[in-house]
Amino acid sequence: MLSIIDKYILKRYLATFAMMLLLFIPIGIMVNLAEQIGKMIDNEAPLNEILMYYLNFTIYIGSLLFPIFLFLSVIFFTSKLANNTEIVAILSSGVSYGRFLRPYLIGATIIAIIMFFMTMFIVPQASIGFNEFKFKYLKRGKQDRITNNIFNQLNETDFIYVSSFDPARQLGHNFTYERFNEDNKLDFKISAVNIRWVEKDSNYRLTSYVKRKMVGDSAILESKRRLDTLFTFKIDDLTPVSYVAETKNLFELDQFIADQKRKGASNINTYILVKYKRWALPLTAFILTIIAVAVSSVKRRGGMGVNLAFGILVAFVFIFFDKVFGTLAEQSGFSPLLAVIIPNVLFGLLALYLLQNAKR
Repeated sequence: MLSIIDKYILKRYLATFAMMLLLFIPIGIMVNLAEQIGKMIDNEAPLNEILMYYLNFTIYIGSLLFPIFLFLSVIFFTSKLANNTEIVAILSSGVSYGRFLRPYLIGATIIAIIMFFMTMFIVPQASIGFNEFKFKYLKRGKQDRITNNIFNQLNETDFIYVSSFDPARQLGHNFTYERFNEDNKLDFKISAVNIRWVEKDSNYRLTSYVKRKMVGDSAILESKRRLDTLFTFKIDDLTPVSYVAETKNLFELDQFIADQKRKGASNINTYILVKYKRWALPLTAFILTIIAVAVSSVKRRGGMGVNLAFGILVAFVFIFFDKVFGTLAEQSGFSPLLAVIIPNVLFGLLALYLLQNAKR
């Protein structure tokens, strides 16, 4: 049963967080629009697509900044409580610091649940429109995927390779398809100078096609100048877009990662990192809430300004650690799980230390 104090603090918690979102997201939209309006005009982006882009932008960017907005919100309104000596009055009435912390944890739970469902189901859909618009109008001509030396394992026996891939033309160069038998010996090998997806015919067109079929110790060769055929893979499977993991919901992402592991994808750590960050986000809400309360619940000579300055510093340090370990996981053999755990453990320990000092 919530007491009057619980309801008061919880109301301030949620209201301040909502105010932060309503205040800063429109500012972000205006800054982005001022920066990108020239490219939108030059590339003739339709108005309806621009409006949809900024709807997706609001969801996508808002989800990334959720923890920071939450952190600053708690510091802001808790500092006001401390400056008005409301916290002193609450604790002097016999309420323990742990009991005083309860409405904050309830608020963090509500925000964490909202963040979980958004990042697992709503943000992936927004990410599709956000990134497609970005590469279509704002980064026109820049590739949104790896296009050179692409290797894929389709299943336990089949492997494909292209030296380069043009997603706009759906054309791959120096294509190779190999199948191995149960004894891990080559069954056949198909090679072609080019492979192109012909959408109107729903088939693949191979140029300078050569197939070598192994029969015992000999090989049977078959060659054609051009061959239209079918394969079990999709042309986009050669190289998914770089942001593909962001567009998958909770259930799709697990299946996608399993498929990419089976195919031997070289950038599998990037996809796994996205998964772990989504699961860690609710925990981050609790850690940052505790740090914010511990820092701002004590009345200081500098007032709210000192608390906000410290909060912004902590926020930037947290983002720095998150980016550094995320980059290590994406570009080296560093474990994606550790890349997510280490920043949260470090700041979790900081939260406990600051909480103990605040209690004293």
